[in-house]
Amino acid sequence: GAMAGYSVEERAAPHSLEYRLFFKDAAGRYISPFHDIPIYADAGKNVFNMVVEVPRWTNAKMEIATKDPLNPIKQDVKKGKLRYVANVFPHKGYIWNYGAIPQTWEDPGHKDENTGCCGDNDPIDVCEIGSKVCSRGEVIQVKVLGTLALIDEGETDWKIIAINVEDPEADNYNDINDVRRMKPGYLEATVDWFRRYKVPDGKPENQFAFNGEFKDKDFAVNVIKSTHEHWKALVAKKTDGGEINCTNLTVSDSPFCCSQECAKATVDAAPPCKAANPIPPEVDKWFYYQKN
Repeated sequence: GAMAGYSVEERAAPHSLEYRLFFKDAAGRYISPFHDIPIYADAGKNVFNMVVEVPRWTNAKMEIATKDPLNPIKQDVKKGKLRYVANVFPHKGYIWNYGAIPQTWEDPGHKDENTGCCGDNDPIDVCEIGSKVCSRGEVIQVKVLGTLALIDEGETDWKIIAINVEDPEADNYNDINDVRRMKPGYLEATVDWFRRYKVPDGKPENQFAFNGEFKDKDFAVNVIKSTHEHWKALVAKKTDGGEINCTNLTVSDSPFCCSQECAKATVDAAPPCKAANPIPPEVDKWFYYQKN
């Protein structure tokens, strides 16, 4: 499907280890959603592009594959098994459209001055709270409203709260307090979700900086801007990105810039598209436990 000029191409079977979702621009050229989609949809209005990785209510932990050439979306794997996020009662899957802002990077070598923890080595995460359930790989334009600072196994993992600019109510949302007023309970549910989502996997509850309080829009925009600076250093090879794959087609001063032929070869090497595998029935299980 075409959205904002971008389209996606599936390879292998959804819900398989080989599944990949590659991105193309308006002209049908292959691109990296991490490096080649601009961070801003409208810089003057602080409207950002967001790549949707996980549609609301679904469980498959799909993410931009930062270590693969062209950074397609694939399903996260833990201990050789495809990863699905558990339903912790009363939540069902992800409770927002979940994804990332392109051209951002939470540098694991940089200690965040606000949280005292280093970055999680990924693009910055976004929870989009609009009413439409988006599709995997959709590129939407979002208005930033605030942020939550999750400390995930000792790493800073910012969660940006945003709304699709095409949402019929988008004009009513300009800062984090508007979410509290217009969607009562949603921010509390968001903290609860991030606190508890790993508990069914035998992990402890997650912690938050700032006592689990949301920071406002201006704070969130500044966090995004700083992760954009870290990304710039990464693709310019001023920072060592380790295993991160910086292959791109549009970043002119990047030593990782490659040709369309080379990009097409990457996609052609992936297995052809197949019908989706069934989602294992245990993914629908509901987990109940007493909150501490």
